[in-house]
Formats: sequence, C-alpha cells, structure tokens
Amino acid sequence: MKKINITLLALLFLTNVHGQKMEKTYLDEKDSTSNCYTTIYPSELPWTGFLFLIPGLGQKAEDVLIQTDLPKLASQNGILVIIPTFKTGVLSFGVDSLSQQSFKDILIDVTNKHKLLDQRLFVGGFSIGGSCAIKFAELASSEKYKIKPAAVFAIDPPLDFERFYYSRKRDMRLSAPAKPSEEAVFMIDKIEKEMKGNPETARANFYKISPYSFSDVNQTAIKTLLKTPLRIYTEPDVNWWIKERGGDFSGMNALDASAMINELIKLGHKNASLITTDKKGFRKPENRRHPHSWSIVDNPELIKWMLSQK
Repeated sequence: MKKINITLLALLFLTNVHGQKMEKTYLDEKDSTSNCYTTIYPSELPWTGFLFLIPGLGQKAEDVLIQTDLPKLASQNGILVIIPTFKTGVLSFGVDSLSQQSFKDILIDVTNKHKLLDQRLFVGGFSIGGSCAIKFAELASSEKYKIKPAAVFAIDPPLDFERFYYSRKRDMRLSAPAKPSEEAVFMIDKIEKEMKGNPETARANFYKISPYSFSDVNQTAIKTLLKTPLRIYTEPDVNWWIKERGGDFSGMNALDASAMINELIKLGHKNASLITTDKKGFRKPENRRHPHSWSIVDNPELIKWMLSQK
C-alpha cells in the first residue's frame, strides 16, 4: 500500500515538543482516521531504542501528547516514539486479533522504514492501550515474533475481561431504576461482540483474549511473560470511585493488576512490579482529579527503568 508521510509541525498540539520532529504516517491513503501512526523523533543519533505508546479508548495521538510528557521525555532520551491508531480505530478493543494484527503491520512498517531490527523495543500504554501492550508481549513471546519487547508497562489497564464484564453488569443493576451509564452499556456490548458471547457461553474466548484471567487456574496467558520485564501502574483511590462514580474495588483495574503481578511473582518472574500511587491522577488541560490518568506515572523514572533493560 502506498504510504503518505505528513509533517504535523504546523498543528498547535505539536508546539509543546521543542526542537523535535514529528511525522504522521498513513498505511492506507484512503483512510485518514485510522491505520496510521505518529512518530516523535529524537533530536540526535544514536537512538537508544523505540517505544510503541498505545492510547486509551477513544484517544488520538494528539490527546496523548496533551495528557503526558512521556513521548517528549522519551525522545529527549534518544527513544524513537510511535503512537499508533490501529486499523480498528480509536475505539479499538486492543486485545482482539484484528487490533493485534494492525499492531504487527505498523511495527513492520516502522522497523523497515527506520531499520530498527537491532534496536530495543519498548511497549506501553494507558487503560485499554495498556491491555493491548501486555497482550502484544504475550503473543510476541509465544508466537516467535522477530522482535520481542525488551520492556513492557501498562497504566491502569483492564486485564481480566470476565471481571470487567461482571463489574459493568453490576453497575447497571445498582444504577436501576436510573438509566445506566453509557460507558457500562458500551463496554458490555463491546465485550460480548469481541468475545462472541459472555463468560458463561464463551469462557474459552475470555481466557484466550484477556491478558489475564483470575479464574483460569492454568494461568495460560501470563505464563508467556515470565522473561519479559513488566510493570503495571495503578492508583487505587477507592474512596474517589465511591464518591465520584459510585464504584468500588470490584470495578477497579487495580484488582486485575495486583492479582496478575502476584501470580507472576509466584510463578518465578524476577522483574514484574506493581506500582501504586496516591493522589497523582489528574487529567489535563484542566488538571481535573481522576485516578485513572496518564499522570500517575513518574515519567523520568519509567524511562530510566526502560533503558536499564537489556
């Protein structure tokens, strides 16, 4: 397919990254909304690696650049940063086969274009983008990908979609007789579509597609990660969720993250960490309090950790 490279320096949101070249690449000239990626280039050579940074649900590269300085700081540390929008669009489920295939297509395009086969690959993301990052790492380890991630991180990702499904079903039940939240309805429909059923009718699909499954006693998905450096960030401010969203621990992604990291450690993983934070979650540009945010990450420390991995 013919590719189009468009420099985005004229756009307002790019002016925050001083002296760093940005470029947007479309894999399909007929599609200007998806199947593309934004590249943030380090200002100097040699590069120290490349990072696939995956947005949360509904986020574009522009949104990521507003919410976090991680792309800017990573490129200042010599890391080539790629922010993809998969062929499945900004509402990508991330862990499904079509999204993962689009991830591979973009990865192949990037590595061929920049001749990166000898560079370390780092993979991370926010929310469902973090789910996508971990799923990619699992598949890369188990399916003999040419390039495997040197380090993986996820920022408050949903991991166990069986738990996630039932928590949203409970949200709807507890909200009655009021109208359920649009988010709950959307995610239930999305999960049933991608899993081809619910946990009772399609449990095997939940185990296959979810990055982690609490009820899978065989620990099938996570066993592939035992040699992959991994860290998961979460801010388990349960009182905020109770007050602001009527939620509790059962609906928080911290539940999945803590269980998964705990099981990995019990399986013998030597470099898997759960990083919890307190009152660091705020969404820009209003600096609105929200524990499910990019801002819970100490970006300089994360970059130092990534670069320390071999």
